[in-house]
Amino acid sequence: MRKSAVTVPPHNFRQKLLFVTSETLALATIAIYAIVVVLGNAANWFSGTSFLGSLLPFAAGVMALILASSIFLITWWKLRSYLKNHSPMLIPMTAIGLVLAVALISGQALPTQSIGQFRTLVGGKEEASRVTLNHQVFAAYRRYNSANLHKMMQRAEPYNAAIAEAAAEFDVDQNLLQGIAATESSFKPRDSNDGGHGLFQITAVPKFVLEEAKEHLDTDRLSLFDHRHNAFIAAATFKHYLAEMKDDVFLGLLAYNIGPASGGLRFIMKKYGVTDFITIQPYLQLLPRDYPIRVLSYALAFRLWQKQGKLPAYEEGNNAMQIQQLGVPGLP
Repeated sequence: MRKSAVTVPPHNFRQKLLFVTSETLALATIAIYAIVVVLGNAANWFSGTSFLGSLLPFAAGVMALILASSIFLITWWKLRSYLKNHSPMLIPMTAIGLVLAVALISGQALPTQSIGQFRTLVGGKEEASRVTLNHQVFAAYRRYNSANLHKMMQRAEPYNAAIAEAAAEFDVDQNLLQGIAATESSFKPRDSNDGGHGLFQITAVPKFVLEEAKEHLDTDRLSLFDHRHNAFIAAATFKHYLAEMKDDVFLGLLAYNIGPASGGLRFIMKKYGVTDFITIQPYLQLLPRDYPIRVLSYALAFRLWQKQGKLPAYEEGNNAMQIQQLGVPGLP
C-alpha cells in the first residue's frame, strides 16, 4: 500500500511562523539598537578629520561592531539549538527577553542623544545645517525676556481659537501660525506704516490664495479686520509658500515674509543660485533674514506653553535638553 504524504497541521504552521517572526523582529531590534548606539557614539567620540585621531578609530569601531555581531550570532545559534531541544517556544521568549533587558539597562527604547549623533553621522551636510538652525531657534528663545513672553501668551488667548481653526483648515502647525502672529503684530492687531493689516499684518496676497480663504470661510467677502478672516488668509498664504518651497519651513517662512516683492523668494534663489536657507542668508542683507528664526522661537514658546503650561528658562537645570527633545514646531 502506498503511504500518504505527511502534512503539517495548519495550527502548527501558524505557530512556527509566529515564533520565527517574533525571533526575527527581536533580533532585528537589538541589531538596530546596537548600530545606532555604537555608531552614533563613535561618531561623537571620534569626530574630526584627523586620520589617526578620528578616521582610523572610527573604522576600528565599525570593525569591532561587526566582530561583536558575528560572535553574538554564533552564540545565539548555539543557544537556539539548546532551547529548541527543550521547547521551541523558549526561542522567541528568550529573544524578546533580550530586547526587554537591553531596554531596561539603557533606561529607554532608544537613547535620544544616540539618535541625534547617528542622524548627524548619516545626515552629513543636511543634518549639520538642521542642527545649526535648530540651535539658532533655541538661542533666540533663550534671549527672550520671560515677563514679556508671558504677556504675549496672555494677549494671544482671545485669538487662539481662530488660529487653531485656521491651522486645522489648511493643515499647518498651530504653533507656527501663533509664531507668525507674534512676530507680525505681537498680538496687537493694527494697521502698520508698510500697509499691513490686522493680526497677521496681511499685505500683498496672491488672488487665488484669497479665493481659497473665502472658500474655507464660506463667504463671498473677506475682512482683514476680522481676526478669523485674517487668520484664514495667513494660513492659506503660508500653506502656499510652504508648498512652493517644498515643505522647507525656513524657506516657507522667508517666502511668506518677502511675499511677491522683487519676484518672490523663488526668483531671488534662482538669481543667486542658492538652494537652502543656509546659503541664501548672506544675500539677504536688506531683507529680514532672521524672520524665520523669530517666528520659530515664538512658536517654540507657544508649544512649551501648550504642552507644559509654563515657559521654562532655557539655561536652568536640564531645561535645555528637555526643550531640545520637545523640538521646534514644524521642524523634524
